[in-house]
Amino acid sequence: MCIFCKIVKGEIPNQTVLEDENFLAFNDINPARKIHVLVIPKEHYDSFDVIPPKVMSNMTEFIHKVVSKLGIRESGYRLITNIGSDGGQEVPHLHFHILGGEPVGKLVR
Repeated sequence: MCIFCKIVKGEIPNQTVLEDENFLAFNDINPARKIHVLVIPKEHYDSFDVIPPKVMSNMTEFIHKVVSKLGIRESGYRLITNIGSDGGQEVPHLHFHILGGEPVGKLVR
């Protein structure tokens, strides 16, 4: 079982930002910016490549709620998902990083 599935099951604590029956948003334990939140589906999907479009549509709505709750919708934020080893994916469970609360800088150096 992956670390995010353990978080969903309550086996590993987290700092929840927002949660519903299908998705969970929580603070990253090693934040890269002032605001760094991870958003995951509660059901396990390895990456963006395998998530059904209907689930992704619902996840998009959930992410909109998260950025509104964080108060960064107007000022802007970066939304990132990594796919596979070349894409930098470290945990094999679909997750999006929301970075904001300050300028996030260039995407690629």
